[in-house]
Amino acid sequence: MPKSQGIIEFRDNFNRAQEFSTTPGHNGWTIKDTSAAGTPTYLCATEDGGSAVLTLAATSEAEVVTLYQNNVLPIDLAKLKRFEVIAKVAGIDSVTTVCLGLASAQNDTSDSVAVNCWFKLAGADSTSAVVIETDDGVTDDDDNATGQTLAAVYKRFEIDFSNGLSDVRFYIDGQPVGAGTFSLASVSAGQNVQPFFQVQKASGTGTPSLTIARVAYEEAYSYGS
Repeated sequence: MPKSQGIIEFRDNFNRAQEFSTTPGHNGWTIKDTSAAGTPTYLCATEDGGSAVLTLAATSEAEVVTLYQNNVLPIDLAKLKRFEVIAKVAGIDSVTTVCLGLASAQNDTSDSVAVNCWFKLAGADSTSAVVIETDDGVTDDDDNATGQTLAAVYKRFEIDFSNGLSDVRFYIDGQPVGAGTFSLASVSAGQNVQPFFQVQKASGTGTPSLTIARVAYEEAYSYGS
């Protein structure tokens, strides 16, 4: 057959009544909840036309809540063109960590995720400053300053792969952020990832939350000859 190629487009505005669970639901979204006595919440809200809201419990314990694709990795990094998230946070304190972006298999310790490319808030360093991290399995490039903050106002986070894996670019509200060149060039051939959103606290009664209004990505496809 003649060769066919184009762009696969995925978008989710979470504009539905859905309570996420450990069983994959609409669009494959799944929750991993690492808590003991507390009861974190994770659901789609009607706010602003739809959003996914992850909120930790007011229980004094360590908690981790992850919204992901249940480690079914649908995105081939080599074919990915663009990844976008619109999000805001609340209740971030010095024991909170938030990651939003792309990852291989989930780990409750974010720095132990084998392959990642994301924006991050590390409350131990700052309760509002956003940093960039990448890890291609060879080079772990952590805590790169963006000069941008995240709080109770939505911001648009974009990762641009259109220049190839050796030149990954990050944007916040349309403005380039992060100095230098970010690379995932050492990933294994055929490395796939999943959308990944994780909010966690090390201790205390705080109730940090992450609200995701939109997730979108574009991936090239080609078949035939």
